[in-house]
Amino acid sequence: MALKEGWQGRVFEDFEVGDVYRHPLGRTITQTDNIWFTLLTVNNNPIHFDAAYAARTEWGRPLVDSTLTLAIATGLSVTDISLNAINLGWDEVRLPNPLFEGDTLYAQSEVLETRESRSRPHMGIVRLRTTGYKQDGGVVIEFIRAVMVYRRGHVPKDFRPEPRPDPSPPSPLPSHSHPTGRGEKSREGAPLSQGKGVRLERGRG
Repeated sequence: MALKEGWQGRVFEDFEVGDVYRHPLGRTITQTDNIWFTLLTVNNNPIHFDAAYAARTEWGRPLVDSTLTLAIATGLSVTDISLNAINLGWDEVRLPNPLFEGDTLYAQSEVLETRESRSRPHMGIVRLRTTGYKQDGGVVIEFIRAVMVYRRGHVPKDFRPEPRPDPSPPSPLPSHSHPTGRGEKSREGAPLSQGKGVRLERGRG
C-alpha cells in the first residue's frame, strides 16, 4: 500500500505572472455568519443584523458585513496561494456590488508580480489580484494581496504523529485515590476519613 500525500500548496517557484487560479470551493453566507461576525468585530451598524431596519433601506434586506466578504474571499484563495506563505497586506479593496445573506461567494486570483525577497532569501514575494463573485457571476469584491512565499526546499516541516491502531490502555488510578475531596461529608453528614477510605458498618436493627 502506497502512502499518498495530500495537497501541500505552492511554493514561490510555482507562481508565474499571468497565471489565474480559479479557487475550488464556494461558501454560502448565512444569516448566522453575518450576525456573529458583525457582533464579534463590534460593528454596530444595524444594516447587518436588524432585518426591520434593513427593510427600510434601498436594499430591502441586510447586507453582508464587507469585512466578512473580504475575509471569506481571502480564505477561499488560501489553498491555491498561501498554504506556504505569510500575508503581507491588502491594497485597492473594492466592493462594486452588495452581497446578501444566502448568496454563495466564489473567488479567483491572477498573479501580477513575483520577486525574490531581499531580506529573506529563502522566500519570495507574490502580488495577486483576487476577484470575488457570487452564484450569478456578479462581482462583489476585488482586491490586491501581497504574500511572502517559501521557496522550494524551505517550507517548514509539518510534523504529525502516526496513527496507532491499538493504543495503550489508560493507566489505572492509584490504589490510594478516592473520588471525594478534602473536607467532604458522607451521605449521612458525617465527615469522611481522608486517605484511608470509608469504613462501612452493618446497620443496627
